[in-house]
Amino acid sequence: MRVRELGRFIRDQRASARLSLRKLSKLAGISNPYLSQIERGLRRPSAEILQAIAKALRISAETLYVKAGILEERTDVMDMASTIRRDPSLNAKQKQILLDLYNSFHGRSSAPKRASVRKVAAAKRPAPRKTTKPSTRPASRAKTRKAPAGRRTRRAG
Repeated sequence: MRVRELGRFIRDQRASARLSLRKLSKLAGISNPYLSQIERGLRRPSAEILQAIAKALRISAETLYVKAGILEERTDVMDMASTIRRDPSLNAKQKQILLDLYNSFHGRSSAPKRASVRKVAAAKRPAPRKTTKPSTRPASRAKTRKAPAGRRTRRAG
């Protein structure tokens, strides 16, 4: 029965998102008892309710539709690389960046690997040491006291 699978899936997604039943029901805009019944496989939610739950869980509504049996799971394989290459609104550099990014998610590389750069030890600066002595300010930053009224002060110059 797909309704139970759907309920378990929603419960697992809610748990991984660290949401309580009440919090998810509030975010989705449905009642707490109704969401509980969905999770236990007692109710079959409508597409609108599934969409609200998906939005609250930040997952694809299509995923919930497939679990509920509203949609069939996609079996067609889309060639993303050729789709990116055919896009006339992108220039060559943009296409290459998108292909590299896409391939990085799939563990493939479309470009040859670059040699790793070694850091030179001399380029690193040592971290400043902490001292227990009070720091002395330069003369230009020294705080000046105002002279009492009636007295003149001489500035060294």
